[in-house]
Amino acid sequence: MSVSMADIMAVVHRHAPRNFQPRFGMILGSGLSSLADQMTQVVSIPYQAIPGIQTGSVSGHASLLQMGYLNDIPVVCLRGRLHLYEGVAYEPIATLVRIVRNLGCHCFIVTGAAGSLREEVGPGELMMINDHINFQPGNPLVGANDESIGPRFLAMEDAYDHNLREIMIACAERLHIPLQQGVYISTLGPSFETPAEIRAFRMWGADAVGMSCVPEVILARHAGMRVACVAAITNLAAGMQHEKISHTGTLQYGEIAARKLIKLLPEFLKDANESGLAS
Repeated sequence: MSVSMADIMAVVHRHAPRNFQPRFGMILGSGLSSLADQMTQVVSIPYQAIPGIQTGSVSGHASLLQMGYLNDIPVVCLRGRLHLYEGVAYEPIATLVRIVRNLGCHCFIVTGAAGSLREEVGPGELMMINDHINFQPGNPLVGANDESIGPRFLAMEDAYDHNLREIMIACAERLHIPLQQGVYISTLGPSFETPAEIRAFRMWGADAVGMSCVPEVILARHAGMRVACVAAITNLAAGMQHEKISHTGTLQYGEIAARKLIKLLPEFLKDANESGLAS
């Protein structure tokens, strides 16, 4: 039996802080959940308490919808994500993103772990995504379209908001945090890529590879939110290093990158809020 968005939001609103009016949402990927520890006045809802949503099964993902304040700015945080490789359909992924929009958010910040396809951008670094290649076997907008959410045919040339990227770059420079830019290619997983696949992806123009981000970006843009995306580089991709790629390494270097994000994102939120882009 399907659950309506109205029923889902009724559950969320029962837990939401009084007079909570967020303009920013964010989703935290593998190894990045420590960023949410910087939030104050937090109210948490486990994913499984939201109708139609299940708990994720991947280590490093807490599966919590959190509402609170980061740098005194009201924020909705998806602490952990759901992945197609877990056997999850697109529907619960879409529901989580649309909850963020229905709570009032106009900007959505996507983070995730990624492998670097550029030798000069190593583990522990940050890469701001300026475009993507969807190499997952599908699109979260397939099926009946709800015009009250967004258009049937969604233009994606401005998927990553130029103005938000400019603000992110300025914040990184002010904080002396190296911030690369590049194209993200999203694969299904859960197996890591082969060296041959990485060679092909580099020929296509990809700079980073991961198993997430793109579905949430598409859904956020469909719902009318501006998007900024930062990838935490956790490894050089297959065939570019001697060390074998592992999820343990993903979490380890994700934490190193998270320490940079903890400094960068609160400043970004303050500047983006003052810019009026989230209004």
